[in-house]
This record gives sequence, C-alpha cells and structure tokens, in this order.
Amino acid sequence: MATTTLPALCSLVTDGTHDSPKILDNGVPFIKGKHISAGRVDFINCDFISEADHQKCVKRVKPTLNDVLFSNIGSVGDVARITDEVEFSIKNVALFRPNTEIVDPTYFYYLVTSSAFRGHILNLRSGAAQPFVSLDILRTTRFTFIPNKLLQQRIGQVLSAYDDLIENNRRRIALLEQAARELYREWFVRLRFPGHEHVKIVGGVPEGWLTTTLEEVCAPGDGIQTGPFGSQLHQSDYSDIGVPVVMPKDIADGRVSIASIARIPEQIAEKLSRHRMMPGDIVYGRRGEIGRKALISEAEVGWFCGTGCLRFRPNISRIVPLYLFELIGTQAVLGDIANRARGSTMPNLNATVLKDVKLVVANYKLQSDFAELAGPNLALARNLRAQNAELSHARDLLLPRLMNGSIAV
Repeated sequence: MATTTLPALCSLVTDGTHDSPKILDNGVPFIKGKHISAGRVDFINCDFISEADHQKCVKRVKPTLNDVLFSNIGSVGDVARITDEVEFSIKNVALFRPNTEIVDPTYFYYLVTSSAFRGHILNLRSGAAQPFVSLDILRTTRFTFIPNKLLQQRIGQVLSAYDDLIENNRRRIALLEQAARELYREWFVRLRFPGHEHVKIVGGVPEGWLTTTLEEVCAPGDGIQTGPFGSQLHQSDYSDIGVPVVMPKDIADGRVSIASIARIPEQIAEKLSRHRMMPGDIVYGRRGEIGRKALISEAEVGWFCGTGCLRFRPNISRIVPLYLFELIGTQAVLGDIANRARGSTMPNLNATVLKDVKLVVANYKLQSDFAELAGPNLALARNLRAQNAELSHARDLLLPRLMNGSIAV
C-alpha cells in the first residue's frame, strides 16, 4: 500500500463549466451532480443545452471514455464512470482523468467510490445549505492505494464482474417493464385490444367499458386512505430495525426502494395496523412530486403506508390491481389528480379530493388478460431487482477489503 493524491494518478483533475447556459427541452445533455447516481449518468432525465453553449462548455473540459465524474456540490460524493462515447457537458461536477500509464482505469473508478477516498473527502465538506468540496481539497487530499498495476487490474476485474451482471439485469428489467407499459398503451390507450375490430365505440369509449370514479373501484370503506398523521406516528417512534415505512422519497420507477427507508417497531405498527399494506395495494405519494406510485407485492406484505403517502386498495371484484396501477399513471388521470393537489409551496393530496377522480375502466376480462400477459414480466423484473440488490451488497462488502489488501487476488 502507498499514499497518493489525485494529480499523481490523473492527467487531469478539474471541474465543469462555471457558466449557466440556457436550459432547453432537448439538445446536448448538460450533466450536474443530481444526474449522477449508482455509478451511472442519467442521460434521460438530465438537462439539455444548445450545441453552441455545449461547445463553449467543452473548452474547459470535454468528458471522454474512462473519465470519472465526482459530484462536488450538493450531493457530494456521487460517482460515475464514462463507459460510452457520448457528447455532453458538465456543471457542479468534478472530473478525474486517470493516467493509464500509472493506474488501471477500472481500479481507479472503484478506488474513487471506496471509503479510502470518499471517506476523506466527505469529512472535508463545507457549506450547510449546499455542501461543497473545492478542487483544491480534491487535488491535495491524500489517500491510500495499491501501486502494483497487475493487482489493480485483477481487483478491477473482480469488482467489474459484479457490475457487469448488475448492468445486464438492469437492461433486462428495463425491457420487461417497457413491454408491460407498451402492452397497456396498445390495448387501453390506442384501443387495439384483442377483438377491437368487433367492438363499437360509443362516445369515444369501447362498448362495455365503464366510466366511474376512483372511489368506486377501490374497496368499500377504507379503499382510499391517508397514512397516519403526525399525532399518531411521532419522529421518536422511528428505529433502525422493524417494519419499513414507505414515504414519497422511497417511491421511484414504480417500486419501493429500501435504500434509505425508515422503520418502526412491530408493536407500533400493530397499534396502527390499518396502515399496513397487502399485495395489490397501491402506495401513492401525496406530497411534492405528483405521480409517484408503487404496486405492493408479496415481498412488501405488512409494510407501512407512511405519513406522506396514500394507500389505494382495489376492489378486486371490480378491477385488477395491475390494471389500476397502470390506469392511474396515464396522462389523463395523472392530470386530473395533479389539478386536485393543494398547496402553493408543496402540492399535496388527500383521500377526499381523490374520491371522484374520473376513470374509464375496461371490462374485467380484458383487465385480467392484460395482467396475465404483463404480470409474469413484472414478476421477473422484481426478481432481477432482488438479484441486483444481492450483487450490490456482495460487491460493497468486497470493495473495501480488496482496496486495503486484506483479500488477495
């Protein structure tokens, strides 16, 4: 082991533009710290700038293959490695270009993600409202590394094998979920469902379909329910172990993430058992960004609907849960829900304002046929996500041990 600095291992240690080019709806990707997560750059939900502004930005630095991006403003410490030749610019992001004569690029990426590096940097953050790490700190901070390049390559190969499997699963998940969404659009938006040629359209709605409300398709009584109020569940009730409590921040991409989920003791969950969820329930964020939703599976049985969420419990004699989950995500329904949100600072929803949200519901047979076709794909996607969680955990256990030399390769 040896100690070193970034300039000793890199041919370039810099950051992105300090200018603020005009943001457009499309154009060249403009990457900030918030667009970096889990080792990847989000080129889909990022900002965009004009080609002219992009050319100005890349005069300072042009990201290229094997560069490592490090968020040094805001979400300090998020890291991504450039693995494809993509044209983009950066702001509020540091860039490290490994010197391949000194350090293996794959090893270097994992080194930057390790506690041997990030731990030092995170302790040197400044700024209360907006955490920040200067280029000077990044350039002068010393950290340990393995100087033997052959060992570097072996370590990189071991760790990248995990990430290759994770990435392959991620792509399969995206295809499986896209297939389910596309099937829904084909049948229920474009109205090209099986046998549509023989069904009359009356008032823009296929004959046999029903115009109804969200309340009517949810279970009687407590079909639409808000999570517990603050007077029922206090901040002091939360603990490190126990029943997961789903908040809006835990809902992304149609699923619940447990990465930073809060928990409550079992005895408290039992006292407020009406807020526990069951398979087929839909948990829906009622504060902030409208439209966050997740369909509860067997894996989340008994989890808790948090204060910032609503729980929809479908009446399964009238509507198929997977079909309702897709239906409330359509543009028409989402727009209706958004218009009912109250609050100028932070939009919020409650059970009362959602009861009469209008829905056009297909016949039950067609709903069931959709679930029968799409359900297995989504179940496989859930299994692949579980595999990825296990792979990530195994990789994260190996990473520090490989980096400090306690495991031989």
